[in-house]
Amino acid sequence: GKSPVIVFYNLKLDILRGDLGAPAFPGKDFQDRFLSRVKPVYYLRTRQYSRSVSQPPFIVNFQGCIFRSYPGHYQTLLDTGTGRYRKVVGSDVRPALGEFKEQLTDALREEGAIAKKEDEGALFGFLRTGYKTTTWWEDEREDASNDWRT
Repeated sequence: GKSPVIVFYNLKLDILRGDLGAPAFPGKDFQDRFLSRVKPVYYLRTRQYSRSVSQPPFIVNFQGCIFRSYPGHYQTLLDTGTGRYRKVVGSDVRPALGEFKEQLTDALREEGAIAKKEDEGALFGFLRTGYKTTTWWEDEREDASNDWRT
């Protein structure tokens, strides 16, 4: 027969995943054994960012969200500043947070709000993003489950 469906509410799994492996919390393997298998039916994760620019106002504040209403695809949405969001990217695979930020940044580049990558320079771009753009559970790991992305 068919496996039963279990419904969870208000899990805040992204917060819980960050605590895994800490004292008094389950080990990190709990992510792969269980948490990665929970599929969000409705997902909304907002993030706010700032970026320095070489011209006034010298700081560009921007925000956006990752949105999904199952079975639809994940959407990267950029806040337009008018109380509305504009779809930037749609995908069947959930982006990691670093990838999400880069998608928002690329949309701002297309609008001309920030400099293009080639005008910024590779070294400056690396210094701005750093070498680590994912959380531990978003990393490619041996025997890791990527079920959380679908």
